[in-house]
Amino acid sequence: MPFRRGARVLLFDEEDRVLLVRGHDQDQPERTWWFTVGGGIDPGESPRQAAVREVREETGLHLDPAGLLGPVAERTAVFDFLRQAVRQHELFFVARVARPGALSHEGWTAVERSFMDEARWWHLEDLGRSGLEIFPSELVSLATDLLAGWDGAVRQLVEQRRVR
Repeated sequence: MPFRRGARVLLFDEEDRVLLVRGHDQDQPERTWWFTVGGGIDPGESPRQAAVREVREETGLHLDPAGLLGPVAERTAVFDFLRQAVRQHELFFVARVARPGALSHEGWTAVERSFMDEARWWHLEDLGRSGLEIFPSELVSLATDLLAGWDGAVRQLVEQRRVR
């Protein structure tokens, strides 16, 4: 099974909303889920650099790597990607943006365009009540805890599997 390293960002705006991306399975387009901005770490890139690059590519927002908090959490996930099971170890960072303005999908790669549908800001209360499939599954509790203040510990998230 291929292995990837990933960097993800819990991106909050001035209203404490978190930015998530909606994706779908190419083989089951009716099945959708929401996930944090982020992706694979390129060769020679640090997790922090990858997190900033992924935010820019997926949203058009520019972050300062020094402004990222964390890593605040990590998890290992197994999921289908390009029709094969992949194991990915992910580090999660936190960033804040004031008045983010319109999001851009101009930086989406052809692969991202094939399974990513939209990005949206969510109030945590609405997300918690939504009944939607969310990755990581502990996102609402993690985000709530982080908004109250980070204690410096790297939270270990549950390993998740999303394979056919």
